[in-house]
Amino acid sequence: MTYKFDVVVIGAGAAGLFCAGQAGQRGLRVLLLDHSDKVAEKIRISGGGRCNFTNRDATPAQFLSENPHFCRSALSRYTPQDFIELLQKHGVAFHEKHKGQLFCDRSAEDIINLLLAECAAGQVTHWQPCSIKSVVYADSASAGRYQLHSDRGLIEAPQVVIATGGLSIPKIGATDFGYRLAKQFNLRLVEPRAGLVPLTFDGDHWAPYAQLAGLALPVRIETGPADATLKQRKKAAVFSEDLLFTHRGLSGPAVLQISSFWREGQPIRINLAPDADLAALLLRAKATSKKLIANELASLVPSRLADAWASQDAALQRPICDATDKALQGLAQRLSDWQLTPNGSEGYRKAEVTVGGVDTRDLSSQTMESKQPGLYFIGEVVDVTGWLGGYNFQWAWASGLACAEALAARRAELAL
Repeated sequence: MTYKFDVVVIGAGAAGLFCAGQAGQRGLRVLLLDHSDKVAEKIRISGGGRCNFTNRDATPAQFLSENPHFCRSALSRYTPQDFIELLQKHGVAFHEKHKGQLFCDRSAEDIINLLLAECAAGQVTHWQPCSIKSVVYADSASAGRYQLHSDRGLIEAPQVVIATGGLSIPKIGATDFGYRLAKQFNLRLVEPRAGLVPLTFDGDHWAPYAQLAGLALPVRIETGPADATLKQRKKAAVFSEDLLFTHRGLSGPAVLQISSFWREGQPIRINLAPDADLAALLLRAKATSKKLIANELASLVPSRLADAWASQDAALQRPICDATDKALQGLAQRLSDWQLTPNGSEGYRKAEVTVGGVDTRDLSSQTMESKQPGLYFIGEVVDVTGWLGGYNFQWAWASGLACAEALAARRAELAL
């Protein structure tokens, strides 16, 4: 038996669910399918189970891409306020934490239920689990059609949407299906890599800091080439967030943010006391205090950090009044500009997103349609990656809506 639809959406995550519902509500016969047993697992586990579903302050400036302007059109046409209004329509309670980040009051399940309700309103047919074995494009004089061979039978549709996400968190079903399909139809890829991920360091180098596992503090962090000039550093990505020490390296919002910009072999630079002039404060303490340097430093940074730092240098294991100005200034410099080079990251198993993906040069920023007629890519599978803080969900909603509108417009053209 052959099942015929106006559009098939592959991937029942945030982008796929939203696009399917919006397309269905525009009169299209939509099939939504996914190879996993459960729907929207990434939504379910996001934001500590409460889903950071958008950010009030989302602009194109918070997105990475080989073409940073690509996301402008979709983001301008579906804003955070638009999604907030959808939540209010469904009675989903939410709150703002900080820096514009919005979370559900109750559970991420509220977002999933909202998306499923939107699909139901669009009379979307939902097959899950359902795996696609192959996708074939049959061109004709009138219009091309896709034949999708699935484990539930043959499916035909003139339009197909790929919303299969990236490679992050494989234990909940991430695969490279979207990338493989892009290659099949001769679309280019920006090499995928783990993003929003903890960074790791060589064991011997990290030994003095492994004892700090669990310690968190606010920092200023940046990355870039080791030989970057001051002018280049001023243009580099810089974040002021909390840092978390782990047994294997560094995590926390600051490191997750910078990890999307970090490249192998590059150092990261961290100011461990961004709100203090350490040199001035330590020299002032030298004139009035007889405490150990570590004890004075503990009034400026967490005591565990102060102890770890002082223990590495014999010149710092003495009363601060006996220290040389040079030693104190050197300590302040190292704490204010701690430079270290990760040996890698925790990889896709702990990455929140995948950086890179289907090259935007082969996609329309207006419609998300690729150079392959009737084949669309939305969400994380595309080379558009948001910062930590709800931005990636906003891209899912915005790219999903842009695609749904285009699907409806193209169907109208095909009907003429």
